[in-house]
Amino acid sequence: MNIAIDGPAGAGKSTIARIVAKKEGSIYVDTGAMYRAMALYFMENKISPDDQKALEEALAEVDISISYRDGVQHILLNGEDVTDRLREETVGNMASATSVNAKVREKLVALQQKLAKTASVVMDGRDIGTVVLPDAEVKIYLTASAHTRAVRRYEELKNKPDASNLPSVEQIEADIKDRDYRDMHREHSPLKKADDAVEVDSSDLTIEEVVERILEISASKKAN
Repeated sequence: MNIAIDGPAGAGKSTIARIVAKKEGSIYVDTGAMYRAMALYFMENKISPDDQKALEEALAEVDISISYRDGVQHILLNGEDVTDRLREETVGNMASATSVNAKVREKLVALQQKLAKTASVVMDGRDIGTVVLPDAEVKIYLTASAHTRAVRRYEELKNKPDASNLPSVEQIEADIKDRDYRDMHREHSPLKKADDAVEVDSSDLTIEEVVERILEISASKKAN
């Protein structure tokens, strides 16, 4: 059984998907991390998100793979483990800007679909239920208010070793709203709720409550 979890940035998709995968005995695939790894390559090679030709030419030089050590997913960029660098705000913004490119998405979607054909997966992202895994047995649209997501992100950044340049909640919220707009209005595979997805608003729910809700939906699908 494949579970697709879509939703805007900061809704808690990755955290929830990891827990759900563990409880379901499935493989967790963080598609956002794959896009961030691609974005990191572009940044390191000083490729502008506006330079479509350079972006597409660079794809031939990029290899992104997933490995698991002690049950933890690691993202490898051309053989190098870059997992710890992918949560940087600049990388996330670059990923949002470059993921609108059709060729970038094509390369990564092919890998994601291949993974889902070989094992039961829990996959989260922006277009999993609509594009990547349109036949997934369970589809969840996980969301939360922009302010709630900004506060969560602020708390996450505040606890990092280097919090000297910590942006305000207001700055993070403005950035989140901007990313939401880009994700929802991009030409290729825009963020939207699949017609057969169940919406779960996590604004006022604990992680445990969200997980339980998704597991209930999964169990109902299995029963049918």
